[in-house]
Amino acid sequence: MKDRATVLCIRDGRVLLVARARARWSLPGGRIRRDETPADAARRELEEETGLVATELTYLFWFGGLGTLHDVFLAGVPSDAIAQPSNEIARCRWFVPSKIATLSASVPTRGIVELLLPHGRIQVVTPSGQTGAPAGGSVTIAAK
Repeated sequence: MKDRATVLCIRDGRVLLVARARARWSLPGGRIRRDETPADAARRELEEETGLVATELTYLFWFGGLGTLHDVFLAGVPSDAIAQPSNEIARCRWFVPSKIATLSASVPTRGIVELLLPHGRIQVVTPSGQTGAPAGGSVTIAAK
């Protein structure tokens, strides 16, 4: 089974998805190299694919896909940062969670979003009770 770091970025109630040319939408991420931790791979892949640098990274859970084990992370990024497709990525776009079910998206992407955001609307609550990007420690992702 392949190991993959998968990154969930949420901003203004929207989830960041990426796509290669003529490919399905997916959450940013990629293979974990032998010499790196899953968190390091998540940070690297997010930056390589979108140009975004995670200011915070919180491990959420493992998600089993077809032949791939996803280490899923929630990433905080600066509110003014702009996602730009780079490396092998042709498109970056923020979607409301309810729209993701109607997209041509990868099965794991749909599964992860549905698991975390079953009602299609989200709110991320940090340990300090603030809403927005994670501030370290545990986070709560709840339907609004």
